[in-house]
Amino acid sequence: MSSMSRQSTLLLDSFNRLHNYLRISLTERCNLRCQYCMPEKGVDLSPTSHILTTNEILHLIRIFVTHGGVNKIRLTGGEPTIRKDLVDIVHGIRTHPTMKTIGITTNGVLLHRLLEPLAKAGLNSLNISLDTLVKEKFEFLTRRAAFTRVLSNIRLALDMPNLYPLVKINCVVMQGVNTDELNDFIELTRDQPNLAVRFIEYMPFSDNKWNEKKYFPYEEMLKLIKQKYNLEKLPQDDKNDTTKWYRVRENSYQGKVGFITSMSEHFCSTCNRVRVTADGQLKVCLFDNKEVSLRDALRSGANDEEIYSLIQQTLYKKEKEHLPVNILHTQKNRPMILIGG
Repeated sequence: MSSMSRQSTLLLDSFNRLHNYLRISLTERCNLRCQYCMPEKGVDLSPTSHILTTNEILHLIRIFVTHGGVNKIRLTGGEPTIRKDLVDIVHGIRTHPTMKTIGITTNGVLLHRLLEPLAKAGLNSLNISLDTLVKEKFEFLTRRAAFTRVLSNIRLALDMPNLYPLVKINCVVMQGVNTDELNDFIELTRDQPNLAVRFIEYMPFSDNKWNEKKYFPYEEMLKLIKQKYNLEKLPQDDKNDTTKWYRVRENSYQGKVGFITSMSEHFCSTCNRVRVTADGQLKVCLFDNKEVSLRDALRSGANDEEIYSLIQQTLYKKEKEHLPVNILHTQKNRPMILIGG
């Protein structure tokens, strides 16, 4: 730990990876019950008093930004749009002049009432989760009837290119569940320059019924899609981008197609993100079950420098890479809904 004594102002780990991206969960609650995210029997929610308040969220963000140089923040959940102070939180983040990106990952159910207020407050990155284009399958996967509303809200967002220049749809791919729909998702990029569809490998979390038979790796997705489409790989503009980007090599397909290969081809060597859960726990890796409570540090009266030192010390212990998928699924971790997507 000798190098930590230098008290670098940047968020560096022991492998010299710079972390400028914070993902912070606003709530453990959700208005859907997606099978890969929430256990069928539900989850034991933290007491309300354990969840970070608006002021605590903005206080932690200020520490990450002013001390650590974080310039990209994504708000997650649970479902972040059910939190009534969401617009206020976005506005508070936007007051930092060095902030480049404020994003949200949402299931889209409530977006119709929030798209314009969020953009006005400073949101400039929108990810919407959608794993199927079939109404009955949507209701099976999410255990809720909200398909029409979600599709309508995606269309609403796409029709606001001045506010949302790029809308990303995140689709978790599961063998035998939605692998027959990959080409249907590709078709969404036709004549839609501000749409990017991202296919995400199915990942194991506690109680999400992960099994190898449902796992459908990137190479298999690519093979399936290439049977119909001529794909062109796009150059990587950002070394920290976790997505492998492609486009259909035909002029009418103006959108992009991406693959997030967390399991088959991990991107740990360029990882630049840290996470804070809704109950204020710092997680330096999505797949690492070790946590440190920033909430408790805040509430015990620690000053900003002490909290930032705790963040640095925790980050310095970050592993070089996460475990391989054949071992990862045996490890205990929070369900995805209690981590933050």
